[in-house]
Amino acid sequence: MNRKMRILLADDHSVVRQGFRMILSAQPDFEVVAEAANGREAIEMAEKTKPDVVVIDVSMPELNGIEATRRILEMNERIRILALSMHRDSVYVREILRAGAVGYLLKDAVENDFLNAVRAVARGEGYLSPAVADAVLVDYRKHVKDPIDLLSSREREVLQMIAEGKTNKEIANTLNLSVYTVEAHRGRIMEKLNLHSGSELVRFALRHGLID
Repeated sequence: MNRKMRILLADDHSVVRQGFRMILSAQPDFEVVAEAANGREAIEMAEKTKPDVVVIDVSMPELNGIEATRRILEMNERIRILALSMHRDSVYVREILRAGAVGYLLKDAVENDFLNAVRAVARGEGYLSPAVADAVLVDYRKHVKDPIDLLSSREREVLQMIAEGKTNKEIANTLNLSVYTVEAHRGRIMEKLNLHSGSELVRFALRHGLID
């Protein structure tokens, strides 16, 4: 008997996770081994349960699916990532594929498309929702180099939290850093990206899919 594909579900909406769990658990070849409500939990659960596939929402608070994907794959490059999103905007597709996801599925997909996407990704194949495929090809040709590549993983994390409106103190508490370290990160981010105000940081984060 073939081994079941081990799957981790990461989405900040519990109802969405329950729906996907029901669909996957009804299949003889899948086993949902863990769930996560945000990017940090997804990283922890991926390390703990070592799934074959992570089905992850692109937009989650504090640590989004893009950054979580990057870190999960740094930890274990054999894990396959299927991104889920309600966004058709090519920026979200571009950023999570660049982070290492091999599939991108729109949340309004029918059940059969969801199962096909999970199976394709589990086999090591790529999968793109047809509604975003053309936009991705056009967008990819335009964005071979990107300023966000200048930032470290921690700087991208701090940038997201700044753009979400968190204070330096709140960021410091969440990341277990000193306020001075957060201020230093903020300064380096603005210098590297050639940005000069908080509103410019927010616009940059929006353009690169770090926040909704």
